Amino acid sequence: MLIHRALEDDWPLVRDVRLRALRENPDVFASSLPREESFKESHWRMRIRTGPTWVALDDERVPRGLVSMIQEPGSPVDDRHVVSLWVAPEVRRRGIGWALLDAVREAAAAEGARTVSLWIVDGNNAAGDLYVRAGFARTGERQPLPRDPSRVEERWVRTLDGSQVL
Repeated sequence: MLIHRALEDDWPLVRDVRLRALRENPDVFASSLPREESFKESHWRMRIRTGPTWVALDDERVPRGLVSMIQEPGSPVDDRHVVSLWVAPEVRRRGIGWALLDAVREAAAAEGARTVSLWIVDGNNAAGDLYVRAGFARTGERQPLPRDPSRVEERWVRTLDGSQVL
């Protein structure tokens, strides 16, 4: 498995993986398929330009996963935020999620970040299991899911030295 940092010209690849993720697992993301299907090329390019994005490619160069990293508005300057983490169902539990999280962790550390954070929608137990094993801890900070306020998501954090932040 190759973890490829997307370049701006990789926008069709990033778009295709992201739309597949939203199509196959719509309940675990803050965004929606109809919203992102409406994005133009310029939007996809801007996403890649403004926040590093990695695509997991198998030996045949078929995309099998995706993750991006941003500096979330309102978060501490030494925190980087995981967004859009997704692994194709047919290749889950093979270390791809770990590898994608490692790419974020390494990039965050290179930028001088102290922590990495993310939001998990209540009920997304598979992601929660991965994040616990990867050293993330619940913060207790909760908010309504932006696209569906009847659902709730919780912020989790991991320090880059591996200890948990509470």
